[in-house]
Amino acid sequence: MSLSLSSKAREAAAAVAEQLDTILLRDPSIRSRSEAILHPCVVAVFGHGVAHRLYRRGMYKTARALSLVTRLASGAIEIHPGARIGRRFFVDHGCGVVIGETAVIGDDVTLFHQVTLGSRGWWNDAERAPGTRRHPELRDGVTVGANATILGPIVIGEQSKVGAHSLVLDDVPPHSVVHAPLAAVIEIGAERLRLAGSAQGACAAPPAANGAGR
Repeated sequence: MSLSLSSKAREAAAAVAEQLDTILLRDPSIRSRSEAILHPCVVAVFGHGVAHRLYRRGMYKTARALSLVTRLASGAIEIHPGARIGRRFFVDHGCGVVIGETAVIGDDVTLFHQVTLGSRGWWNDAERAPGTRRHPELRDGVTVGANATILGPIVIGEQSKVGAHSLVLDDVPPHSVVHAPLAAVIEIGAERLRLAGSAQGACAAPPAANGAGR
């Protein structure tokens, strides 16, 4: 029994060290393991790990309660207890991240803030066979930029990058790059000022003519 407990303690310590080193590697603003402990990703990852074990044992309400506490403590990283997450998972900043119940996340995946791994809506999910996946699968090494939305039981291939603000509804092949349309400059410098001045002049009230209206 003591050997078993000692082995589990070593495994837990190794998992914590691995997670802290992952944060150190991917967040340049973190300078030490002791600082990494304060990163919201730590609360989210280990809180989810416990909630997921409870979920697999059928303790759904307890898992949900722990998930809620973890979300509050991590600054709104919302991970459903049913989601499956691999090793060295990292959420940068974290605020507003949503990961659905049947989402599958591989090893070495990075998400930025406000990422959604969601379904295509309950009206579509109602037509799926019970137990089928409703949420995305992100394979090893995927990076997802801020405010990206990935919906449905699609697969994002390994080592792919999904750019900020992207809306992804179809499978993405491995080693691919997906991005949303870039912002475009539609008025340049002096031309913008000229157009603004013209608009103000057109809106100005005309002067009274020949004393009319007096």
